[in-house]
Amino acid sequence: MTQTDRPATTLLVNGRVHSPSHPDATALAVRGGVIVWLGSDDVGREQFPGARVEDLDGGFVAPGFVDSHIHLTATGLTLSGLDLRAAASRAHCLRMLADYAAAHPGRAVWGHGWDESSWPEAAPPTTADLDTILGDRPAYLARVDVHSALASTGLRERVPELSAAAGFSPDGPLVGDAHHRVRAVARDLLSPDQLAEARVAALDAAAAAGIVAVHECAGPEIGGLDDWLRLRDLEHGVEVIGYWGEAVTTAARARALIDETGARGLAGDLFVDGALGSRTAWLHEPYADAPDRTGTCYLDPDAIEAHVRACTEAGVTTGFHVIGDAAVSAVVGAFERVAADLGVPAVARCGHRLEHVEMVTAHQAANLGAWGVIASVQPNFDALWGGADGMYARRLGADRGGQLNPLALLASQGVPLALGSDAPVTGLDPWVSVRAAVNHRTPGNAVSARAAFAAATRGGWRASGVRDGQAGTLVPGAPASYAVWEAGPLDVHAPRDAVQRWSTDPRSRVPPLPPLGPCDPLPRCRRTVHRGAVIHG
Repeated sequence: MTQTDRPATTLLVNGRVHSPSHPDATALAVRGGVIVWLGSDDVGREQFPGARVEDLDGGFVAPGFVDSHIHLTATGLTLSGLDLRAAASRAHCLRMLADYAAAHPGRAVWGHGWDESSWPEAAPPTTADLDTILGDRPAYLARVDVHSALASTGLRERVPELSAAAGFSPDGPLVGDAHHRVRAVARDLLSPDQLAEARVAALDAAAAAGIVAVHECAGPEIGGLDDWLRLRDLEHGVEVIGYWGEAVTTAARARALIDETGARGLAGDLFVDGALGSRTAWLHEPYADAPDRTGTCYLDPDAIEAHVRACTEAGVTTGFHVIGDAAVSAVVGAFERVAADLGVPAVARCGHRLEHVEMVTAHQAANLGAWGVIASVQPNFDALWGGADGMYARRLGADRGGQLNPLALLASQGVPLALGSDAPVTGLDPWVSVRAAVNHRTPGNAVSARAAFAAATRGGWRASGVRDGQAGTLVPGAPASYAVWEAGPLDVHAPRDAVQRWSTDPRSRVPPLPPLGPCDPLPRCRRTVHRGAVIHG
């Protein structure tokens, strides 16, 4: 290759670069979508005299984020549709529904985000409430955790034999199979243009949040195969890594399903149970606020073990959605039996993963660490529902509720962490997730800022099977995937001591991060770049 044939070099100067190998760097050079150099402005200008120079004006340059659990189409529908997460009461929720319906006449209503657990009446609207506003218009309104939903009579009447489905309620939220059936029919009422716009809107929002890649958790009962294939084939700067949540019983079927879907693994939202807010998470002991209920088991232990065994034999990544302690026990037991039969190395090489894994013991965490199982976790769950008076405490009681999302425990037992939003369940901003991990509501469950940031960047690449030691970092030879942020003074977040303080001694040689206290302003994204291409800003 001649000098003139080489890709052009771009030199970014006057920045604050987050790099473990060059913690004092203010400049970096990019060529051909790869970082080729980091250092100081003056040395960079001397070393790359013909480079195109971009002045970052003091911007904070950090590796691009990876959202390790997302539902893109549903996120886009929430961004462009009826977002009920701000509803503060049952009456407020119904007013929002009425306003949206009036502004969009003649269209089926798709909404998301109501959460009655924090409302004064602690009760959701009824089917009759929806019908009073909508008449015979079909409406689907998912609870914030998307494990139950309200449906108007106009929608219910379109679902064959709905009343015979498990989880049916004539006037209340639908769960389980009834929810899946009504959701599928509601999706069919959306136009192809609506769905296409939603996908692009979600990816645009991710890029605007400094996210360069997402793990789409797809499956037959989530968006269906057509939705996933359209997402997979969509040309957008944000990289979409897919997981398909469908159980198999043989290695041949595991390999065939990977070929059919093009997914990275048969994992993600393969539901073992539901969610605590909808009281469908599978528990050993009953719910504190519903003593007659222990949640729902969607995948029995034999099916779990068969899936783990088949995927391990095929060398395919597997994993499950697990929240309740009974669900976690069932999955850990299945891994234990497969590891005993096929060997720990056979299990560990696959990079199996668990989503959420909110109720886990120290012994279970140690086993998961030994088997190389990755935890895809959502710290925002704790920020939204943790604490002494949060939804967790109301559903489980203070003692059990205070033990959820034990990030420090998982990390201490060698379980690799990857952070995700589960959008549209929580917002896309990855800095909010990092801050939530650092400021866990239960003492002792938080992780350091450095650990949280690593889990939100290179942890996401590792969870997807990219283990080159470079992806998700700013070092020479790494992909040029980064974001430039408007940020104030940076802190050197050294490991926390026993009284939860951190050192800001510049001699620590720790790459700095923005302040991440509960009230600190978070950075604003100026530009997002993935593999050298600008995808936002």
